[in-house]
Amino acid sequence: MNAPVPPPSSKPRPPPGPPWDTPLSEAPLAFIDLEMTGLDAKRDRVVEVCIERVRGGTVEERLHTLVRPEGGEIGNVHVHGIDAAALAGAPTFAEIADRVEELLSGAVLVAHGAAWDVAFVHAEMRRAGRDFTVGFWLDTLNLSRRAFGLAKHSLDALRAHFGIDSARAHRADADVLALREVFARCVAALDSTAPGPVTTPRDLWEVRIAEGRVREQILAQCKEAVAAGREVTLVYRARSRPAEPMRMVLTTLELGLDPPRVIGYQLPGRGRRDLRADRILRIETDDDIDRTNPSRNLPKDGH
Repeated sequence: MNAPVPPPSSKPRPPPGPPWDTPLSEAPLAFIDLEMTGLDAKRDRVVEVCIERVRGGTVEERLHTLVRPEGGEIGNVHVHGIDAAALAGAPTFAEIADRVEELLSGAVLVAHGAAWDVAFVHAEMRRAGRDFTVGFWLDTLNLSRRAFGLAKHSLDALRAHFGIDSARAHRADADVLALREVFARCVAALDSTAPGPVTTPRDLWEVRIAEGRVREQILAQCKEAVAAGREVTLVYRARSRPAEPMRMVLTTLELGLDPPRVIGYQLPGRGRRDLRADRILRIETDDDIDRTNPSRNLPKDGH
């Protein structure tokens, strides 16, 4: 007998209400990119910041500045091209901390590889004597992995794939422009494959893939499909491949695995398939398809 679907995850989730449940066209999104002297937030420092607070595609507020570490660090000049001379007259992070907090507060932070940016914001804020944290964010690295069947999902790889200008790659302002373009493409792609329309930042937060997290709606649909024993159309995105529809009969839902697995056979050949539930984008029954495409029910040849 199949185990029951577990209750909703007890892991922390974005708090209800704005900005996470605000329509995407109205939600404040804070696109951020940092250039740092290295990758260790405890030791390395931020040398450039760009934050664009965007609502409905319009930039409402913006901060772009070089940042001078108090200890004179410059770090990876070969990556970002920012040398000691460029930083000489720049403000310290403590001097821009008020503005950074103002732009990020009440907005959904969006970044590529966001955990790095968030870790550095937290570290710099602590050095500036600020008690400021970002609890939840959207990561275009994870969104891209869910949306596109590409071999690589770095910002450089996405620039190349989508033809986004790379002349000033690894400078914070240019990377934010690329980030916003990638985000828009992710939203468009996921809106066409998610179980329901992508209408809020929370909908995007729910489609994370790197953590092996399965949406409760998908688990519930899998359980119903197993119990009914009837054919369903399952949209699945395997690693480094585009999403593809699969006609299947689901037979087993293995909840004891991490991530859960869905087992069944694929039609018309009835080959056995063992699928990761976190990579299932959508499940549709024939009734679902008929409701969204009434023309399927029209008689042929006018009869």
